[in-house]
Amino acid sequence: MNVDHIFIFTDDNGKVADELVAFGFIEGSSRVHVGQGTTNRKFYFENFFLEILWVHSKEELNSKNTKTTGLWQRAEFKNNDFSPFGLCIVNSDETDTLFENSFVYQPDYFPVGMGIDIIKNEDQPSLPWTFRLPFKGFKKNENEPINHKNKIGILTKIVFEYLGNPENPFLDYFKNENKIEFIHSSKLWLKLIFDNGKQGKKQVFDKISLTIEY
Repeated sequence: MNVDHIFIFTDDNGKVADELVAFGFIEGSSRVHVGQGTTNRKFYFENFFLEILWVHSKEELNSKNTKTTGLWQRAEFKNNDFSPFGLCIVNSDETDTLFENSFVYQPDYFPVGMGIDIIKNEDQPSLPWTFRLPFKGFKKNENEPINHKNKIGILTKIVFEYLGNPENPFLDYFKNENKIEFIHSSKLWLKLIFDNGKQGKKQVFDKISLTIEY
C-alpha cells in the first residue's frame, strides 16, 4: 500500500507552511479546490507530497455536495475531536477491499464520473480522513521541486498517533503495513520519517502536530 499524499488542516490560512520553507523545504505548486472551499500549499518529494490545507470559503465547504464528505469537521479540529490529518492512498487493486464500503464524493474540480472514495472515520474521528483518488497508480509530478535544501528525499514511514478505541476494523487493514503505523496515544500527532532517518535529525512543528525525522 503506497501513499499519494497527506494533508494537514490549519486555521491560519496556510501561514504555518512558512516554517516548512524555513526548515529547508522547497515549496511546490498550490491549488484552489473549486466548489470545495479549500486551498493548499504543497511540498513534493520523490514518492509523495505534503499538503497544508485551509478553508477559504465556509459557504463552499458547507454546501450540499461538500458537507456530506465530513471535511468541514476536519477543518474545525480545534473545536472538536476530529483529526486534522488526511491520508490519501494510491489507487490500486490492493486497496479495493479497504474502500469497499467507502463514500463516493464527486468534487466540482474533477470531471463527472471521477469520484473520490472516502473513509470518513466518523465513529473514531481521531483517525485520519482517508481517501483515494479516481486515478490509478502514483501520479508523477515531474514539474515540482523535490531537491530540498535539507537533503530530504524519500518518505520511508508514517506514524499516526490517535485517541480512542485501539480495536477498530479500519486499523486492521494496516496491521501488516511497514510504511504506515497507527499508535494508540493520548494525543493526535503525525510523524513522518524520511530516508530511514539517515541524517539522525529531528524537527518538531507544534502548530501542525508534526514531527519530521530524517
